[in-house]
Amino acid sequence: MERTPNGTSVGVDDPYEFAGVCDHLTGEGQCRYAFDHYEHDPEFARERADEDYACPVVDPERDETWADCPHFRSRNRDRECVRCGLAEKRLAHDDERPLLEEHHLSYNDGHRPSSDQNASRSEDARDGESLSHEITVYLCRWCHAKVHNSWARITDDAAPDPEAIAELEGRHSRERDEFGFESAAERYDRAGDDE
Repeated sequence: MERTPNGTSVGVDDPYEFAGVCDHLTGEGQCRYAFDHYEHDPEFARERADEDYACPVVDPERDETWADCPHFRSRNRDRECVRCGLAEKRLAHDDERPLLEEHHLSYNDGHRPSSDQNASRSEDARDGESLSHEITVYLCRWCHAKVHNSWARITDDAAPDPEAIAELEGRHSRERDEFGFESAAERYDRAGDDE
């Protein structure tokens, strides 16, 4: 199972199984990273510019995968725990701790090539060239703790923790209370009575 730099489990064997499309990919199949961040990797940017910034991974004529791209990044945008399905509930103007936390599946890429033609790149990665691929998903606080502190896996068939359900229901109740109408005069009168 993959591990964080601190040695705790991330809950998956292969982070790329959970990766969506690259965050740098445009709707036209071009690499926005090479265009917007030319100075970070000029050689990569020149390669992409020579091919009109086309992403080689989405080209059906090529066998490249997301693991082959040195600047791949995939962050899940669904505001739901990928393990138990708990949905996020944030209240406006509230400083409460979020129910969901971003969970990194990949910090530093172990870089497993998808074909023999990419073997030289993987050897380079093992010889010190460390490719950094950010692959993140959302986990609720309770699943996040279980994944990092035990052998829990993201693919486990899990139900939301009772504490998580109680917290979510509490937020729903406070939200419903806000829907009730109360004039400003009533609020100020009640606030004055408290003093």
